[in-house]
Amino acid sequence: MNIKDNSVGSKIFDVINVIVLVIIGLLCLLPLWYVLCVSLSSKDAVNAGLVSFWPVGFNVDSYKKIVGEGAFFQAFWNSICRVVLGTLVSLGCILMAAYPLSRTKAQFPKRNMFMWLLIFCMLFNGGTVPWYLTMRNYKLIDNIWGLVLAGGLPVYNVILAMNFFKNLPSELEEAALVDGAGPWRIWASIYIPLAKPSIATITLFTIVGYWNEFFQGLVLSTKEASYPLQTYIQQMVVTLDYSTMNAEQIAAASKLNNQSLDAAKIFIAMVPVLIVYPFLQKYFVKGITLGSVKG
Repeated sequence: MNIKDNSVGSKIFDVINVIVLVIIGLLCLLPLWYVLCVSLSSKDAVNAGLVSFWPVGFNVDSYKKIVGEGAFFQAFWNSICRVVLGTLVSLGCILMAAYPLSRTKAQFPKRNMFMWLLIFCMLFNGGTVPWYLTMRNYKLIDNIWGLVLAGGLPVYNVILAMNFFKNLPSELEEAALVDGAGPWRIWASIYIPLAKPSIATITLFTIVGYWNEFFQGLVLSTKEASYPLQTYIQQMVVTLDYSTMNAEQIAAASKLNNQSLDAAKIFIAMVPVLIVYPFLQKYFVKGITLGSVKG
């Protein structure tokens, strides 16, 4: 039975708690709201610094500029393919790496060696040039698999999954071994189903990571048609070449500036993640270290 504290001190604490949380929420939301207002404001208002908490000279010219380009849809499709393939590949690598690393040294004698190797790779790398040469030698330039495999094993996510597997009761594995199950059967039939909260969390991290990453697309893509969306919009600036424009195009381009265009880029990049997050949010409530056996 829940006992509610109705004392004056408790009520004061609840009020202060709500006020603090509202302030924190506003501090998080107001910068995003300001960026949205900038993206919907006129060029003159943005340049004059007149935009504050409401769009001035409301227009959607920046969004029309981004979405109206034919290359936008190709870049969007490249990002969708990258996220779907990358999430599947990355999750497979993460879960298969995390399970043996979560075992004891007696069960997996080389565990510490592999763990230190992963930690070293997480902290240090060989640099951009050796990485690029490696990708080129494997013929992964202007190839969707280059964008997928370049970030296929995020070590931080491996550690998250490994810690979750460690917290599962060892009795589950012992019972499965007695029944004759091997490592693959234990991993697929016991650990993966119990790891749904962890998998959901890692999936969201992976989706966001692939979706927001632009540098790899910049290095591994030599053609605009190979760009993922983030690389495409990062490279996109307001350029005015009046010699190739007609009067209507000149009038439309004169309404744009890079500041409002950048603000529109931020919101276009945010939309897919905002759509996916509500479906995975409940797993964050349960927590990434949720146990599987209840007394």
